Amino acid sequence: MATKNAAFTETVEPCEECGEQTPHDVRIEIQTESTKSENTEFSREPYRVTECSKCGRTRDKRMNNA
Repeated sequence: MATKNAAFTETVEPCEECGEQTPHDVRIEIQTESTKSENTEFSREPYRVTECSKCGRTRDKRMNNA
């Protein structure tokens, strides 16, 4: 389950789908990585989520690689 924040920041980034620099909506989400129902509060990590404004492709990247 991800927690979403309504505030977006538009950034120009390369899009692999479009093959060019395009505007992207960027947000930070806290995602639960565990599939177990117990202790899920210990498996939440921040992810940087980008969505291309041109083609709609969404990518996420874990920010904490510990």
